[in-house]
Amino acid sequence: MDALVSAPAFPIPDNVFAERVVSVKHYTDRLFSFRITRPAAFRFRSGEFVMIGLPNAEKPVYRAYSVASPSWDEEVEFFSIKVENGPLTEHLQKIIPGDTVLMRKKPTGTLVLDALLPGKRLYLFSTGTGVAPFASLVRDPETYEKFEEVILVQTCREVAELTYITELVEALAEDPLVGECSAGKLRLHTTTTREASPRMGRVTDLMRNGKLFSDLGLPAISPETDRAMICGSMAMLNETKYVLESFGLEEGANNAPATFVVERAFVG
Repeated sequence: MDALVSAPAFPIPDNVFAERVVSVKHYTDRLFSFRITRPAAFRFRSGEFVMIGLPNAEKPVYRAYSVASPSWDEEVEFFSIKVENGPLTEHLQKIIPGDTVLMRKKPTGTLVLDALLPGKRLYLFSTGTGVAPFASLVRDPETYEKFEEVILVQTCREVAELTYITELVEALAEDPLVGECSAGKLRLHTTTTREASPRMGRVTDLMRNGKLFSDLGLPAISPETDRAMICGSMAMLNETKYVLESFGLEEGANNAPATFVVERAFVG
């Protein structure tokens, strides 16, 4: 076991959970997911994020990670990048089952259903590990109670980087809780920007030139019917926000619901 991330060497603060790693799955040399035990007292809304760290220093480094599991899950799942010299991910990518992960007790975030006005169709725009909060939302029955159609869009550089969400969506069909309510409602639209694949291009370009909507067989985004969430790199957030505003959508928040929301605190 990696001594850096085994049992805590220092007292755990009152505002932090110390949880055990249940499973780890590596997808590429840059991406992996892991699941930890869920404290009985931990409550969150699908789409929120928490601060996580490792017990490898007297003052552990914490970073914001969107919870990828839905609010009903008995474990807590995360989807992460690997950064060679990252203060946290350099060590986090080495965890194995049985290791300890620290998780602050208070979740927060804007990618929650309550921050959107009622609508017909929900677009979830992501790049890289920005798909994590949407992995939570597409596994939440409430998402399908509120929207007739859910379009999950992920753009990555290479095909292998799409594996996490592709496998997750394929498995939803057999999910006893969400399988039936997501059937016919959830659509996954993936694109790559570097490696050749059936669909290529940055999602903002595909929105501007209309190809995203023609590929989906849908009309262009309209504030009357469509709602959106965005999670990705800062450049992607700003550009997608600009495009959505050009369609007439307005940014909302927990205390002021509107037609789209942005998450700026995530690792990826």
